[in-house]
Amino acid sequence: MDRIRIFDTTLRDGEQAPGYSMNIEEKIRMAHQLEALGVDIIEAGFAIASPGDFESVRRISLAVEKPVVASLCRALTKDIDAAYAAVKGAKRPRIHTFLATSDLHLEYKLKMTREQALARAVEAVKYARNLCADVEFSLEDASRTDRDYMCRVVEAVIKAGATTVNLPDTVGYATPSEIYDMVANVVNRVPNIGDAVVSMHCHNDLGMAVANTLAGIAAGARQAECCICGIGERAGNAALEEVVMNLRTRGDAYGVGYGIVTEEIARTAQLLQTITGVKIAPNKSIVGANAFAHESGIHQHGVMANVKTYEIMTPESVGVKKTELVLGKHSGQHAFSQRLVTLGYTVEKALEDRLFAEFKVLADRKKTIEDRDIVALVEAATGHVVGENDWKLKNYVVSSGNEMYSTACVTLVKGKKTVTESAFGTGPIFASIRAVEKIVKHDFRLTDFQIHAVTESRDALGEVKIKVEDKTGTYRGRGVSTDIIEGSILSTLDAVNKMLDGATSSLGTGAASVVQHGGFEDDMLAGHTDR
Repeated sequence: MDRIRIFDTTLRDGEQAPGYSMNIEEKIRMAHQLEALGVDIIEAGFAIASPGDFESVRRISLAVEKPVVASLCRALTKDIDAAYAAVKGAKRPRIHTFLATSDLHLEYKLKMTREQALARAVEAVKYARNLCADVEFSLEDASRTDRDYMCRVVEAVIKAGATTVNLPDTVGYATPSEIYDMVANVVNRVPNIGDAVVSMHCHNDLGMAVANTLAGIAAGARQAECCICGIGERAGNAALEEVVMNLRTRGDAYGVGYGIVTEEIARTAQLLQTITGVKIAPNKSIVGANAFAHESGIHQHGVMANVKTYEIMTPESVGVKKTELVLGKHSGQHAFSQRLVTLGYTVEKALEDRLFAEFKVLADRKKTIEDRDIVALVEAATGHVVGENDWKLKNYVVSSGNEMYSTACVTLVKGKKTVTESAFGTGPIFASIRAVEKIVKHDFRLTDFQIHAVTESRDALGEVKIKVEDKTGTYRGRGVSTDIIEGSILSTLDAVNKMLDGATSSLGTGAASVVQHGGFEDDMLAGHTDR
């Protein structure tokens, strides 16, 4: 059976999307999970985009063992040098270089003729191949490129040493039939196509990214470039979980294999949500909260009779585990430890003891503890390790009403120091955050604030996610509690402690910061890194 290589670009194309930037430690954590998921290639970043991007690519190259680690670079010598310098420490490095080939891009963006672009592509691939044995070349805007010219470029870059040739639908314009014809045209007409893998990289501007990727696979492409949950530039990329579960569920239609451990899909999507603070839509296929939920009476009756009537895949196949052992306030630590293992968490004894204590507090407040509650506790605890020099919440009191300003009195502890401050605000959460600001004596600005119920019941655990910023950068915080005011204070402290610890700004290490190079090179880097 043919095998599809899964190329994950969550840490490059996905991370470029507004709201999804990550700092280096978050990227490394995500890379480890992508390795557990079984992706074949991790595109770790765009090394020349910023010093932070370079460092994150370099660190990821050293952090993972099994996947190929790639860095994107323009068809320029200095870009290629930066990419190789960043990935050379990987056990399996790849240089991924690109150049636009559509007449539209050549005329208006690159100011180049077809012949000049062909020569630039060949030169770049030859240079990259002298540094690295694994070289991918992308024809940016391939879906709007003249077919004859496309075949010329593909043949030439393979001859120059490209081991993978990517045919992207850069702006999500193509239809599945057009993608099929494009790939089939290359597969059937390029004489040396057998010396390289054909890859698909489809954007979702018209909602066709997954369909187009699958059409390319049907036509002979053997690498699929995806992002977890379909994140990425503009409307995003093909969603990895959707592509893979199509291949698994409809193996009769595609007849290809893959190396993804599908049982890790839900955990990977949950980690992305935890790191970025961007909630997965309930109706998101495969990993949304409603993906395996049935409310309609007709559907419920069918599922009870035979689950296959309305479920074409099982929750377990993507890692959504059903609760078999009910946990509550009378449960012991052994049962709790077993549940952590079942949910895929391996934690040190000290953290497990802390989590169990928090679980007991929660169990006294809630009648039923669900797996989602435990996941929320673990993720909140592992996002930032609380140290001796971090501020911790001791207690708080708020006074609020519809015809009065809210007042909050908050007491925080740091080492042997205990400090209490009061503050006013237009609501109890606002007042509490102002009190925290007065205690830590560090000005910051709240840029995002989200509250979500982890479960559906009235006594649900509330999950609060915030972003705060100061002159050094932007920091995320996360707190969970059955009391949203407590959760808000905890999430604020999580972010502020990172800020005070001097954690690297997510904006400085994760975003596609533009490095000024001038002229043609500026044009390509600013807004044209999505291929």
